[in-house]
Amino acid sequence: MPAQDSSQHNDRVAKVLARAGVASRREVERLIAEGRVAINGQTLTTPAVKVEPGDIVTVDGEVVGGAEATRLFRYHKPVGLLTSHNDPAGRPTVFETLPEGLPRVISIGRLDINSEGLLLLTNDGALSRALELPSSGWVRRYRARAFGYTTQEKLDRLKDGLTVEGVTYGAIDAHLDKATGDRDGARNVWITVTLTEGKNREVRRVLEAIGLKVNRLLRLSYGPFSLGTLAAGEVEEVGPRVIRELLADFVPAANMPTGNAVQFKPALSAGRRSGVEDGVGGAAPAAKAHRNVLRPGQESGELKGARQPKKPGWAKAKPKKPGGLRTPKKPAPAGKAKKHWSEGPARPRSVARPSGAPKPAGPRGPRPTGGPKGPRAAGPGKRK
Repeated sequence: MPAQDSSQHNDRVAKVLARAGVASRREVERLIAEGRVAINGQTLTTPAVKVEPGDIVTVDGEVVGGAEATRLFRYHKPVGLLTSHNDPAGRPTVFETLPEGLPRVISIGRLDINSEGLLLLTNDGALSRALELPSSGWVRRYRARAFGYTTQEKLDRLKDGLTVEGVTYGAIDAHLDKATGDRDGARNVWITVTLTEGKNREVRRVLEAIGLKVNRLLRLSYGPFSLGTLAAGEVEEVGPRVIRELLADFVPAANMPTGNAVQFKPALSAGRRSGVEDGVGGAAPAAKAHRNVLRPGQESGELKGARQPKKPGWAKAKPKKPGGLRTPKKPAPAGKAKKHWSEGPARPRSVARPSGAPKPAGPRGPRPTGGPKGPRAAGPGKRK
């Protein structure tokens, strides 16, 4: 659904803070309920308050600036991280492990702690909310590895929707890619799942309802954005031009980024993921260590750093000869004439023979007579 320009009228505080990248509207409402949001020094008790021009909005005592240009990031979430800004149980979260240089961002949708793959991050809370809704029509595509037995016919029934423990799930397109083992023995199956709702743990619960236990879940794409070759834990910013082309219906003109260059430049990654499309799964093998390890002083490019000590028994390089790579030739002795290769008399030049003149006799004497094609005289030792 198209977004409206918020600069034409006053918006509620939840929308203003979401646009400023503080949190999603739902999170802002929670912050207000906890008494952490204030306008002009007065703590709010309800989100049904509009922000007037010139109002000062604070969160936890810090002034919130105006809305910045919308930015979007692709992130490869690894297993073991919680998609939350804080966890009462103290488990590690996505936002605690993000690299330096990123603005305050929130996630578009979630991935549970045991799932991995593409997670979109943005500094625009209103955009996050808009893309999470099923009405956006954005398709989520997953790759699931599950234990159990199934057929393509069983998976095709998910296109009609399914109700599990009172929760109704919409149409799901599931394709059986690969299966190992047999019906009676151990069997793992790889399934590509495509859906548009993205409810909490939807893929796992739906597949469990048909007798499959998901032991790995990888999100491959979210709308037009794909995981690509991002390594686990790697972040890459989406360019402003792509945002203008793909998100024009969700970002107001006042928040639309300009230019073509990205602001966040990620550090070099130790390795990229291999294609999980082959059904084998797993991350790409790490690159050789000596290709990515820098010696002291090389981070800035100013110093080469000390070389590593050689192992005992290594051959030492021969000392270089003076004069560079090529040894200069010895000068010739003074007074010695230069040797000429042609020691005999000079060969006389050939003289042009006048037209019609007879050919001079060669060293063997005149040619025997006998007509233009007379017989040649037989030499010694030859048969006549």
